[in-house]
Amino acid sequence: MTVRSAWLLPTGQTREDTRLAPLGTMTPDSALASRPGVIAGGAPFAASGASAMQVQVGVGRALVQGTAAQGAYPVTVTAPELLTVADGDAQFGRIDSIVLRVVDPLYDTAEQVAATVEIIQGTPDAAPSPPALPSACLRLWDVLVPAGTSAGVGGITWSSALTDRRRYTAAYGGITPRGGQEPGSYDGQYRDNGAGLDRWSTSAAAWQPLDPVVPWTWVTLAGGYTNNGNAQGTVRYRRIMIAGMPHMQWYGGVAWEGKLPADGYPFVAPVPAECRPVNHVSLSAAAGGACCSVDFQRGGLVRIIDLPGVRTWVSFTGLTYPLGT
Repeated sequence: MTVRSAWLLPTGQTREDTRLAPLGTMTPDSALASRPGVIAGGAPFAASGASAMQVQVGVGRALVQGTAAQGAYPVTVTAPELLTVADGDAQFGRIDSIVLRVVDPLYDTAEQVAATVEIIQGTPDAAPSPPALPSACLRLWDVLVPAGTSAGVGGITWSSALTDRRRYTAAYGGITPRGGQEPGSYDGQYRDNGAGLDRWSTSAAAWQPLDPVVPWTWVTLAGGYTNNGNAQGTVRYRRIMIAGMPHMQWYGGVAWEGKLPADGYPFVAPVPAECRPVNHVSLSAAAGGACCSVDFQRGGLVRIIDLPGVRTWVSFTGLTYPLGT
């Protein structure tokens, strides 16, 4: 057997089934149901064209949920499966779905128990859509079958025909791998969004991104300036996201003696391009003797505006501004 389910065989699971199948408490979808999906690791159930009308689906592990009363089936595919797509309709295109399916005579009309990788054929239409799936069926891929497609006329263009429909699941409390846009299952669930983490909020009925930990970048001071002005630390900055917009955040202080050095430019180099404001920014800053203005220029340069009474230090702590879009 190359497609097997540890909790389906009528004579009970074998020891090998138990070793291969994804057993354990998975992410809940309700009080009794588990979130169906693919178990991440490598490239589970990868699909590629094998011939004009044949597609190969690779190995992988998954959880296939039936009805709530039926429960979830852990399924493993241990060798690639070769599937044949039926010829296209003469008039309209259609969308077929490659699925992982469990049939169980205790809950459906099947005559025998089986776990399979198969194609469920869609309906030809001027605007085709994927077919509806029966219970205990997990969609892996959609296949676009244009009108008139057959091996005799070149078959399916696999590079553009396949649409990845794999959704992922994880053990309870785990972070759901990237894939799919399904709602979360419970308050406080986490998922990988490809760039960071989202947390599911039941009250908001939405995934909410977590603010990532962004490291600081230290600057090199121009001659005549020293760090830790007024004991406020080494000057540094970081680019952060606030409400979906990039911002610059500064920290630390500079100090000097006598006349403001370097015409008020405390750093030897401009900040990187991705950290420069779209529009010129001027902010008030605490300073020795009196408040002053610090300009953040579009070219990345930073300048302290020399005002009467400012002669000892300037604080960058708390200076935050949007970079614009």
